[in-house]
Amino acid sequence: MKHLILIPFLLFFAFCAENEVFAYNKYNQTGTKMNNQILLSGTPLCSSTLKGRAITAENKSGRKGRGGKERDGRKGMPCLWKFKKDQVYTFADIKGPGMIRHIWITVQNTGPLKMRNLILRFYWDNQKTPSVEVPLSDFFGVCHGRTVPYESAFITMPEGKGFNCYFPMPFAKRAKLTISNETGEDAGMFFYQVDYTVGDAIDEECPYFHAQFRRDLNTKMKKDYVILDGVKGKGRYLGANIGLIDRFAGKGGVWWGEGEVKMYIDGDGKYPTICGTGAEDYIGSGWGLKEFYAQEMGAPFIKDRYISCYRFHVRDPIYFNKDIKVTIQQIGNDHIPGSADPKGPLGEFIKKGEYKKEHRGGQFERVDDMCSTAYWYQTLPTQPFGTFPDRVLRSADIENKK
Repeated sequence: MKHLILIPFLLFFAFCAENEVFAYNKYNQTGTKMNNQILLSGTPLCSSTLKGRAITAENKSGRKGRGGKERDGRKGMPCLWKFKKDQVYTFADIKGPGMIRHIWITVQNTGPLKMRNLILRFYWDNQKTPSVEVPLSDFFGVCHGRTVPYESAFITMPEGKGFNCYFPMPFAKRAKLTISNETGEDAGMFFYQVDYTVGDAIDEECPYFHAQFRRDLNTKMKKDYVILDGVKGKGRYLGANIGLIDRFAGKGGVWWGEGEVKMYIDGDGKYPTICGTGAEDYIGSGWGLKEFYAQEMGAPFIKDRYISCYRFHVRDPIYFNKDIKVTIQQIGNDHIPGSADPKGPLGEFIKKGEYKKEHRGGQFERVDDMCSTAYWYQTLPTQPFGTFPDRVLRSADIENKK
């Protein structure tokens, strides 16, 4: 049934937005009457076509009636026991059509360097190019290799120990999910469960889930940091988590977040179709930013120089039909009406070329250490991503040595 995949997808958004358990819809997106009219979080209460399955270390194939067989059913293989240095482990390989509905992962957290250097890569329909390429903790919504208790519409970290995602991930032919140990050492145990359905109706126009990690240790003066670019296809921008290591922290109350988030859609030139008013405004707050989390926006981690925030576009959808580019400016505020004193607390940044004020008032251009993970849906094929940040770039300055 054409575009049937959009039904659970859109109704799941409605569930998240309205926080209701049950929804009622008599017709699907094509106007065809549905046999089962009562929906629970976007899924029918019963189905003769969809089959629920789960992949774990005990049932790597997800086959019916094959779960928990190890040690006569007494929890003999709950995880990958030894995740070796440089190992690429395929933790799910599923034949379609189907949809991944939930992923749960946990590992022994030995610090930011480990969490930033276990890399998730997901491949759809036998593509050689990954559609998801993100460090573990960044994928689950917190930057800088950090883990904290928080909950959003799609990703959660209960007690800061379990990683869960509920992004709907449809596929027509095959879903291959891998994790790479790029920490430089053995990583201990890796626990996981992938919950999915088979029998979903997927057509060639179905948008597929994508996620991409980026980092720039030193942005260019007056050149906006790029959250997402190089996308070709039709789909929906779902949002991003954005991280900053603030080198100006502790320098006279200097504020980092005056930069606007810009979205260039379907061939926009110099100026974008969508442009916000500031970083904390984009996150949904205002007049600065402190720790909070909500379903579609939040800042779950703000400690010392380290800032991590997120925004999802659920009830304010961002669609594109050809391409999209998303950026954020690096603009701060020093609360000084005129120019800063080169011999004052900001003098070191002036000398390094990391501070520049061109107009009267508190706003100034700055150079920052930025990272981000963008989430979006698009039709295949996936365009190859740019060079993935190596371990040195991923790991730089993420351990708080104060």
